[in-house]
Amino acid sequence: MAAPVTVTLVDDYDVVLTGLAHMFDKYQDRVLVSEINANAPLKDSIDIVLYDSFAQPESDHVEIAELVRNPRARHVVVYTWNFQPELVESALRQGVSGYLSKTLNARDLVEAIEAVNRGETVVSQQRRRAPSAPGLDWPGRLDGITDRESEILALITQGKSNAEVASLTYLSPNTVKSYIRSVYGKIGAQSRTQAVLWGVANGFTPDFHRIDHWRGGP
Repeated sequence: MAAPVTVTLVDDYDVVLTGLAHMFDKYQDRVLVSEINANAPLKDSIDIVLYDSFAQPESDHVEIAELVRNPRARHVVVYTWNFQPELVESALRQGVSGYLSKTLNARDLVEAIEAVNRGETVVSQQRRRAPSAPGLDWPGRLDGITDRESEILALITQGKSNAEVASLTYLSPNTVKSYIRSVYGKIGAQSRTQAVLWGVANGFTPDFHRIDHWRGGP
């Protein structure tokens, strides 16, 4: 019987990582989540580094390039719902081995990870924006905030302007405004300042430590 694929999850939001880790609960004989806590020492190489792109600046791909260069990572896979062709092409040029959709159910995600570990390059087929797979989590989910609204609120909490949010998410400014209005209604905010304060108090501030750790930082 083949040894399970070792997978490290990389993102700066605890709730996002925990939800993703639980997707593998029924597949522990095939996938071993080897590291969530960036403070844990780990000297061995990892088969797959799964980079969850939630509320990260995907447009510059600095994080992805650093992960690919890390000698501990045998393969780097981007896990996202953002499938703009230029993002996919840029990631592949930088050497990622997979670009996987958050709409994949747990079984299909495991199969894609195993294919990458065998040396294949796997890119999900993404024809339309669909809900994230069951079992995933994100800040604000229990408050009725959707995955996409959560990402936008996280970017706002990071201090991004509407124009920057639109650029980073590849959404139109009007669509971003529509999402923001929806979020305001769900959290009872009357202004951007109130929304940011709510975000800070409810887990929308990134740690920035996990990705820095994999980029060679502490």
